[in-house]
Amino acid sequence: MKTEQLKSHCASFPGATATLHGEPSNILVYKVGDKTFAYFKTSEPERWRFSFRASPDRFLELTGVRGVKPARYMGRFHWVTIVNVQQFPQDYLTELVQWSYDKALSALSKPKRLAALGRPQRD
Repeated sequence: MKTEQLKSHCASFPGATATLHGEPSNILVYKVGDKTFAYFKTSEPERWRFSFRASPDRFLELTGVRGVKPARYMGRFHWVTIVNVQQFPQDYLTELVQWSYDKALSALSKPKRLAALGRPQRD
């Protein structure tokens, strides 16, 4: 999967927003509500490295794969970084990003989840 395709995929989730943070962080963050589910590094030497949250089991599996490593500062929360998304299987990557999005969405309170999805809250 090319970087632009992956960026479009992340932005296509219901309620997803993309925010570009400049220096010093230099990251393009994808969130649902106030929960991050993926981000790209946008500065050299790590430009377009892609990070997302994984389940604990998948984290162990993925960190054993060449080109995947624990995300800097976020590895302890089971975030991984893929160095080159073009060399990673597309179907597997979309499945992993879907899980990360679902995890972020489920972490929102019900009112925030409904607001993020653009649904009115019923009283």
